Amino acid sequence: MKTIFSLSLSLLLSMNVLGQKTEKAGPKDKAVTEHFKNDYKKKNYRKFAGNIVLQDNTAKFDDKTIFFDQSDKITEMMLKEGLVYPQLLTEFQVDKFENEDSDRTQKRFAKLQKNWKDSFEVNNIKLSGGSELSFLSTDEKVKRFKVVCKDPKFPNLMIYYFELTDKNATKDTPIQDFIKNSKLTHIFQRTE
Repeated sequence: MKTIFSLSLSLLLSMNVLGQKTEKAGPKDKAVTEHFKNDYKKKNYRKFAGNIVLQDNTAKFDDKTIFFDQSDKITEMMLKEGLVYPQLLTEFQVDKFENEDSDRTQKRFAKLQKNWKDSFEVNNIKLSGGSELSFLSTDEKVKRFKVVCKDPKFPNLMIYYFELTDKNATKDTPIQDFIKNSKLTHIFQRTE
């Protein structure tokens, strides 16, 4: 009787664990989900055309550097393929500043500076924790990834959301092949 009870109890408890196969968005991801529903604009970003050197936990893009965690294969592949690089993130920051409806006085003051875009320069950042957000990806040809960014110039962590599109991908395409054959089509950034 004791073994039947323990067997049925373990079966009952394992059914709950095995039944949860869909990944749900957490409370922090709700704003991201809303962004992709309401403010999403597809864009085609260029791959890095210069010299890329990956060595240990460092990726050099000409004279700019990004550090990464070697166990984070998603981020490493994005860097290796030239999909994400410091010059791109700098351009993204400048575009974001120019196109946001924020403080106009701040914009005027910034544009009075001789090299105002230099303050947005991205260099010596660390990217880590790359993960696929399957709850945001409904098409097998489009995958969205979350990458944590630590910039020494800022006290808070930034989270980048990168959308990659591979026109030839199927459900069975391995993630490495998907990243290798894809294009960066959207960037979204949040501060945590």
